[in-house]
Amino acid sequence: MNVAQRVAIVTGGGGGIGSALVARLAREDARVVVADLDAEAARAVSQTVNADHPGSTVSTGADVSHTARIEELIDLAETAFGPVDLYFANAGIAGAPGLDATEQDWDLSIDVNLRAHTRAAKLLLPRWLERGEGYFVSTASAAGLLTQIGSATYAVTKHAAVAFAEWLSVTYGDRGVRVSCLCPMGVNTRMLSSGEDSGDALGRAATQAVTSAGDVLEPTEVADSVLTAIEDERFLILPHEDVLEMYRQKGSDYDRWLRGMRRYQSTLPAQA
Repeated sequence: MNVAQRVAIVTGGGGGIGSALVARLAREDARVVVADLDAEAARAVSQTVNADHPGSTVSTGADVSHTARIEELIDLAETAFGPVDLYFANAGIAGAPGLDATEQDWDLSIDVNLRAHTRAAKLLLPRWLERGEGYFVSTASAAGLLTQIGSATYAVTKHAAVAFAEWLSVTYGDRGVRVSCLCPMGVNTRMLSSGEDSGDALGRAATQAVTSAGDVLEPTEVADSVLTAIEDERFLILPHEDVLEMYRQKGSDYDRWLRGMRRYQSTLPAQA
């Protein structure tokens, strides 16, 4: 898909990967709704991007864990620019570490990291099927293919996000609906440092596991990978190429991989 003149919604667009996606889409002459729980952050991104690409974005605050807020995003996009062509389900949270996560922690992680995707798809798919095209981009994580040391809520919900994206592609891929799933490792965002700042040993281990596993990329590098994948209509987006080999090793000998992950966990300073 060529994104020029297309209408996109980017959730979690107030910073990190989301803001980089907004800027990259605008540079390619797309029209973008910037949505974020932090309305001021979304507005700042929109203003910055519009300074270089006038009229290319509008912004709003939105808690995408609620269906009604996603409906409002779609309405805003249609009013400002026209029917939605691309939806970037990018909003996400790191979640609580370990088994100390409360029921509320689990509910929030599931709502933001998974149900926000399923709810958006449920609203968009009837429109896309009628038009014969649409593009859903899920921001999951390498943790969705491998796992996340430290945070069970993050590991489980990111696995689920990958699974839902796969299901969407299998079910609707022959009816004009394209799907891509973004699975990076370390990216230089506030989420990356949240575990280190949590004051919890498992939280610190979660951050250290990511930063010691490979390069920490800038959000702009990830956004470039996403746009290339969209042009190619490629499902799996791996800004860190090593993830594919890790995934193959996991699949070829699961028990060996689990033993290796336990050994790796034991080497982390927070766990030593």
